[in-house]
Amino acid sequence: MSRSAATNDPARPREEAHTSGAAEEFALPEPVVPALPAVAAFGELGLPAAVLETLTAQGVTEPFPIQAATLPNSLAGRDVLGRGRTGSGKTLAFGLALLVRTAGRRAEARKPRALILVPTRELAQQVAEALTPYARVLNLRLATVVGGMSIGRQAAELRAGAEVVVATPGRLTDLVERRDCALDRVRVTVLDEADQMADMGFLPQVTALLDQVHPDGQRLLFSATLDREVDHLVRRYLHDPVVHSVDPAAGAVTTMDHHVLQVHGPDKYATATEIAARDGRVIMFLDTKHAVDQFTRHLMGSGVRAAALHSGKSQPQRSHTLSRFKSGAVTVLVATNVAARGLHVDDLDLVVNVDPPGEPKDYLHRGGRTARAGESGRVVTLVLPGQRRDVVRLLTEAGIRPQVTKVRSGEAELSRITGAKAPSGVPVGGSAPAEERPKRGGAPFRGLGSRPEGSGGSGGSGGGGSRRSAEARRLAEARKAARVRRGA
Repeated sequence: MSRSAATNDPARPREEAHTSGAAEEFALPEPVVPALPAVAAFGELGLPAAVLETLTAQGVTEPFPIQAATLPNSLAGRDVLGRGRTGSGKTLAFGLALLVRTAGRRAEARKPRALILVPTRELAQQVAEALTPYARVLNLRLATVVGGMSIGRQAAELRAGAEVVVATPGRLTDLVERRDCALDRVRVTVLDEADQMADMGFLPQVTALLDQVHPDGQRLLFSATLDREVDHLVRRYLHDPVVHSVDPAAGAVTTMDHHVLQVHGPDKYATATEIAARDGRVIMFLDTKHAVDQFTRHLMGSGVRAAALHSGKSQPQRSHTLSRFKSGAVTVLVATNVAARGLHVDDLDLVVNVDPPGEPKDYLHRGGRTARAGESGRVVTLVLPGQRRDVVRLLTEAGIRPQVTKVRSGEAELSRITGAKAPSGVPVGGSAPAEERPKRGGAPFRGLGSRPEGSGGSGGSGGGGSRRSAEARRLAEARKAARVRRGA
């Protein structure tokens, strides 16, 4: 029986949905064929010696749970449905199987043999970077296909023959429509972060692409949450999948501490600035592009090496910013939700929601930038008194019980929780990109955003002259208080 016939069989039972955590999720299907048991070591998987040597060279000594459970089955050619938070080891869980099963199959021009679909450019580049060492030793060519970069160059890579393509749905659709890529030879297909692809409205493109891959090929689907839109993909495209869930509750991580810090409105700017001035790297999330740019300029003017990341930046700018953040040239990444998924930075132990997220899954994905691969981390959310109850309710829906603390800038308790300290006050100069330097004669920092990216506006609730004046006074008071604490 072909895959298409099997997956469209009307006799297949359809489990009833149930509510779990933040979203309405479907019951995980029970496989007809029992799954192979998990392994304790990579050496038990029968991987090529060159792959085992590369794992050791990359410092990967033993499999994470999602790798140990899914790799025996995916290497055997089974479809896999994996539920796991970001940072749980999913990339190698699907990547090793895809590469090993593709090895030895040469691609024709424009006809790749394996496909990895991801929702964002950053995640595509990160997946490609993580898999390149293993692809190299297996003599596989890997192409990254994302928007914001030269489509002509990407088309040339596909024409030259790339066995593995890592792609975002929009750009791959463009290349297929241009006849620069054909998917009928793809035998292994991965959907990573399927829930975000659904959230971003990519499902029509995703299904159109999946309809073009080989009908009897292998499908591996990974998602942090399993709502009804992901259910549609599972029912339509996966045949008797092996199911594995790393986080059976709501995706919360036991190595992660969660804090809600209640701050007074006039003190919020100074509190966020002192957290940003801590030792070590931190990602700070705000709602709007405008607020991100304003806060970044304010931090740089206060002596904090900060950079902005949002969808208004070009892809080369975004890549450069991420490179500087990972290298330590920038210590604070100020971002919208564009950085909430697909961004991995070693030794990142703090994420700050300067603006609280609007959905439980947004909180989980923002927080997933820390406590990755078994490391510890901390997530801090700043709330005004009127926001505390709603934010705590949102976190409860996400399966998290935070510690709630009232803090003020300059207090020891704020420093204990976040490592906050007074900024130097010496503006950051030549090491910053021109578009992120404070502009001479520019408008003062006008506060932190309150509307999501792409909704337009300046991110405040008022925006009138009196509000701007009040916020400018608050900023001046915060800087004065910082100078007093430094003994200036």
